[in-house]
Amino acid sequence: MFDRPLFSSAVACGISIAAIASPVAAQNPFNDIQGHWGQTCLQELGDRRILNGYPDGSFRPNAPVTRAEFAAILDSIFSGRDPVREAIEFADTDGHWAAKAITSVYERGFLSGYPNRRFGPNQNIPRVQALVALVNGLKYIPSQKETQITLDLAFTDAADIPSYATNAMAAAAERRMAINYPDATRLEPNRNATRGEIAAMLCQSLVEMVPNGAIASEYVTTVSLPEIRGVWMTNIDSDVLFSTEKLKAGLERLAALNFNTIYPTVWNWGYTLYPSEVAESTFGRSLDPEPGLQGRDMLAEAVKEGDRLGLRTIAWFEFGFMAPSYSEIAQRYPEWITSRSDGTQTKMEGEHERVWFNPFHPDVQQFILDLVVEIVTNYDVDGIQFDDHMGLPSEYGYDEFTVALYRSEHDGKDPPTDTKDPEWLRWRADKITAFMGRVFRAVKEVDENCIVALSPNPQNFAYTEFLQDWQTWERRGLVEEIMLQVYRDDTIRFARELEAPEVDAARQNIPVGVGILSGLKNRPASLDLIESQVAIARNRGLAGVSFFFYESLWSWTTEPVAEREAALAKLFPTFVGAPDVIDD
Repeated sequence: MFDRPLFSSAVACGISIAAIASPVAAQNPFNDIQGHWGQTCLQELGDRRILNGYPDGSFRPNAPVTRAEFAAILDSIFSGRDPVREAIEFADTDGHWAAKAITSVYERGFLSGYPNRRFGPNQNIPRVQALVALVNGLKYIPSQKETQITLDLAFTDAADIPSYATNAMAAAAERRMAINYPDATRLEPNRNATRGEIAAMLCQSLVEMVPNGAIASEYVTTVSLPEIRGVWMTNIDSDVLFSTEKLKAGLERLAALNFNTIYPTVWNWGYTLYPSEVAESTFGRSLDPEPGLQGRDMLAEAVKEGDRLGLRTIAWFEFGFMAPSYSEIAQRYPEWITSRSDGTQTKMEGEHERVWFNPFHPDVQQFILDLVVEIVTNYDVDGIQFDDHMGLPSEYGYDEFTVALYRSEHDGKDPPTDTKDPEWLRWRADKITAFMGRVFRAVKEVDENCIVALSPNPQNFAYTEFLQDWQTWERRGLVEEIMLQVYRDDTIRFARELEAPEVDAARQNIPVGVGILSGLKNRPASLDLIESQVAIARNRGLAGVSFFFYESLWSWTTEPVAEREAALAKLFPTFVGAPDVIDD
């Protein structure tokens, strides 16, 4: 019978797929998939024992699949998902070998039945039913409201899609789950699915589990929908910002690869990277002393070239409330610096000694606010972006000013010595949230079309470690675009961060993308990892990606520059714009 050889007995017994996610064999697990259009996928699923073949070593990729067999597959792979509805007794599954699996996947929302409580276990499953089952069970919804437009863009035979399946097929197309051989534009929804096609749908749905099992792009339905394709441009380990010529060439390079967003740093190392009257009046330096920034306005050049090339320019406040301990601004305003409970102030970031300005101090708040307003007033930027440094490490907040403020609001009581005390975390986080409200309103008073963006860590870490309650910021409408920093080498952990409830809630309102680590000087990122993480972001329906950072897209890797560029060109084959902020 098909069910027993199709999937691994280890999986069928309920072992989590994550527990068997490493390849166990290098040889080809099946003897009849050589030259098959889904060979890479089938090889990966077989190597990882997610799917098995028949005793004779075959897989039989062109054989059909029954609804019962498909239920058994889903039950074995997604056994860890919670039920979403009560079980029912189908009239035609009593005593059937797959009855338990059918009940299980019905409870989890994958498969449903027909009228009169029939399931049709021995019927071959059409392609549309298989995709609907995966989309529904994984709780995917289309991002575009006009689903018919998506379907017409995706499939030449969209008219053949049953009415009950239109939303699910739109979601499947957006998430690149629809596999169509030999023509990616023909869904053939009502044709019976083959074993090879079911395997391909699984590879596209489980990209974090089978990162090397991608289906050839020419067989994957894609829709050219808006998508953030960004890159952070810093002055650390990179000189792209340090001359007009390098900046121009860098932006032209990105535009040629169909990027659409740049995040050039504007506040870093205790200096502005644009001529700033605010910085001049505050600590006597209007511009970072780096020679390559003198005699020019880097931000004005970025905006001008970005406009010419179709790139959004979002000014990035990379250091936020942080500064080098030896910086001129830190030396001039020691009262701005916050401390730990033992009075110490400095914190090592790699080999560099930093201090943190007190985000509760009115002078610190006004300085940051003045920089933001200065940029929005003087430059036609598309947005302002803050990151995890628009917060405060939770070990800080014991300086005299903050302690006095806390006492004044707590009947003279001192702050808790436990830095993670829930009330102490909440009090400080709420103060930063209130300041974020001031920033948002100030930006909108100058330019209502200027986006207020954020690139935080995942919510729990951001809140407990940096007092950054970005979930509340989003709920209150204080941020309009989120690029979540998820710098993980483990694709399974990477994917799980994107499934957090607060991420799902936020992306119902605003564009939410994911920051991908393209490498550091001592931490290269392979093309395989980058490609798989982009695929995961798309599969999870996110609004796009941004790479940290420009220099590491090409440097500090064993892969040739031309190979890296070719891979990016394949990821972004045509130009699309970034999604608009959703105004509810």
